Amino acid sequence: MTTAARMVEPLVLGRVIGDVLDAFMPSVKLEVFYPTNKLVSNGHELLPSMVSAKPQAVIGGDDMRAAYTLIMTDPDAPSPSDPHLREHLHWLVTDIPGTTNISFGKEVISYEAPKPHIGIHRYVFVLFMQRGRQSVRPPEARDSFSTRKFAGDNDLGLPVAAVYFNAQRETACRKR
Repeated sequence: MTTAARMVEPLVLGRVIGDVLDAFMPSVKLEVFYPTNKLVSNGHELLPSMVSAKPQAVIGGDDMRAAYTLIMTDPDAPSPSDPHLREHLHWLVTDIPGTTNISFGKEVISYEAPKPHIGIHRYVFVLFMQRGRQSVRPPEARDSFSTRKFAGDNDLGLPVAAVYFNAQRETACRKR
């Protein structure tokens, strides 16, 4: 199994490919980590208290002239059994130069921390390569967002990377 195939397999098993994305082959390294030093790994659970602050994201690639768009979305809003708001947009950063991090990009939609009320939610980070700088138009709303439609409307093509984590409501005894 190739490295790219190993990276995609958890996205298929977690139904990220299917519910949020079409099948793709990762071609750019994406690392997302929270100030609590929690690296986002496919399918791992992070407590909402660990992800309340805006994360950092490091973009790989080999061309600093390339521009990327990073999306964070919840395809399980308001609940996994009734995701009628699918998807809820939590964050949108555009014009991120390759080989840098999101601080060099333009935050179009500010970070909204995950606050799942019912069930286990998936929080998906998707990276797209833009066709050019300042070419991505912001969506009209956070609710009923569609990563596929957004990518199509902005001529982004298939993703170049994606990673997701799970989170559920914290009970008083689970908070640390």
